[in-house]
Amino acid sequence: MNKAAAVRIAVVGVTSLIGEAVIAEIKQRKIAVAELHALDDERSVGRPLSEDAAEGDSAPVAIGDVASFDFARADLVFFCGRSALSQRYAETAATHAWVIDGSAAFRTRADVPLVAADVNPKVLDSVGARGLIALPGSASVALATVLAPLHALFGLERAEVATYQAVSGSGRGAMDELAGETVAMLNGQKARGRAFGRQIAFNVIPLVDSLEPGGESREERRIWVETGRVLDLPQLEINVTAVRVPVFFGHSLAVHAKFARACNAADAAALLRRSMGVGVIDADSDLELPTPALLATAPDKVYVGRLRADPTREHGLNFWVTADNVRKCAAYNAVSVAHILVNRPQ
Repeated sequence: MNKAAAVRIAVVGVTSLIGEAVIAEIKQRKIAVAELHALDDERSVGRPLSEDAAEGDSAPVAIGDVASFDFARADLVFFCGRSALSQRYAETAATHAWVIDGSAAFRTRADVPLVAADVNPKVLDSVGARGLIALPGSASVALATVLAPLHALFGLERAEVATYQAVSGSGRGAMDELAGETVAMLNGQKARGRAFGRQIAFNVIPLVDSLEPGGESREERRIWVETGRVLDLPQLEINVTAVRVPVFFGHSLAVHAKFARACNAADAAALLRRSMGVGVIDADSDLELPTPALLATAPDKVYVGRLRADPTREHGLNFWVTADNVRKCAAYNAVSVAHILVNRPQ
């Protein structure tokens, strides 16, 4: 395949929020597509793509059954659905094509590259003409995108992180739950609390995913492990508390970072302004603060604000991060990895 060649693409889990966003990102980035196969499990077979995903198509695209698809018909496969789909089909697909997996199924496997395109794209140099690539979770992508340039200049030693994660991180059903609970409670009715086991509307839940024996959640462990791996700092200490908040789109993180070398907020801001995939919101800007309500509608960067020195210790910086979890941290990252693979010299 050369740089100008059109690619045959399959998107598995196409009915998910991320699947729809990946198709939209493919179209926006103008990747040359020879064929596009929209795939999902048997529950969605035969349905047309959503209006948003199908926008701009000259003819309707029907969803096919992933179980019967021959992956030899694809050069590039995105897995955007549940981990179960990836576990069942991704390794088979990777014998024929580049497979970019957005689930948690392969993120901890040492033989599978874990890639955030704005942070460690060089990892893709080890991937041949086909193979499996894992993507970090959205909170890990947002965190690593900001920490990477700061580490290069100041030498990152440790990070304390609290995440405030949107309900879209748990899928479309969770978004419907938040909307339904909000309407119900505003009408004097009780919240159902089905998606998260408890009410999410007008609430904050200090748990994302399930608890592990030591008391940390699976999401907290993932952020620690994935961020260290993407930064190539496997011994990095990251202490995380992951929280679910009643926001539809946009993960936010409060970060307290400790560095080996002297640092100040002005130098850090200047560095971040020059960094790939990062936007800095200054206190005197029109936006003033990076919030998901504003910046999840402009999902082209990971945004940083409230950048300041840590008054309690030397070589410390405190800052706030906001990024669109579905489009920037998931779909944009997936398609960026694909763009690198498709356009590199063959």
